[in-house]
Amino acid sequence: MTSPPAIEQDPPQVFPPTLREVMLRPRWLALLAFSLLVAGVLAWLGQWQLGRAVDTAPPEPGRTEIVQPLADVALPGEYLPEPLVGQRVEAAGRWIADDFLVVSSRFNDGVEGYWVTGQLRLDEVTTPTSIAVALGWTRDAASAERAVEALNAQVADDPDAVVSVTGRLISDEGPGRPAAGADPQEMTRMSPAMLLGRWHDVDGVAVYRPYLASQTAIGPLDAIDSPAPEERSRVNWLNIFYAAEWAIFAGFALYLWYRLARDAWEKEVEDLEDERSEALAAGTPESRD
Repeated sequence: MTSPPAIEQDPPQVFPPTLREVMLRPRWLALLAFSLLVAGVLAWLGQWQLGRAVDTAPPEPGRTEIVQPLADVALPGEYLPEPLVGQRVEAAGRWIADDFLVVSSRFNDGVEGYWVTGQLRLDEVTTPTSIAVALGWTRDAASAERAVEALNAQVADDPDAVVSVTGRLISDEGPGRPAAGADPQEMTRMSPAMLLGRWHDVDGVAVYRPYLASQTAIGPLDAIDSPAPEERSRVNWLNIFYAAEWAIFAGFALYLWYRLARDAWEKEVEDLEDERSEALAAGTPESRD
């Protein structure tokens, strides 16, 4: 009696998980929580940046044209805040002899020329304090040198004379290297820090970082062309750009979680399909011969 032939059976069918099932596994839920935390922090940074993009309390129009005492606008040694650049101020003091210096590459109505600058030792201050002042403009270097001689002569005649100067408060332009082949002693930038290195009688003296551009010519010079600064926009587009960047980063944190979960799901489905294909191949007649 012969036994009945064995009945071949197909490998048990295994259904691959869905993407939703993979995403609901503890590992991916924990990674989702971390991604949400990162996205929340990035979103908060974007909101903070956006809050700084709009100036809710801009300076009043024309505020820079109201003359204020120098001490009420800036302090010695401190940088000038942007809203105060170009503010008209008044200061009183006396000129320091032999500290009238020439700065080149100065433009008046598009015409290149020279400024004559001086050290104004402020009056009625507890600590000796000075500020650099641009007294006026001239078209050529010879005229600037003659103005320096005339101003030095006036100070020599009355060194204790107190003068009052009204003008715009401007930020330090910073030091600069002279061009190749130029006179190394020539100053082409209005920098109180550079002027300080050439001033006299500065031991123990506090110095303002910004300088004062006189609104009227002092001595045999032309008045400096110094128009009112343009009104600033209330919107800082750079901060808006940064806020958009933070929002993109927050979205990318969530997308990265989704992409990683989807890649893991696709790999698991492919592995199951490969296993089924191998099992079917192993049960074919060709594999048994």
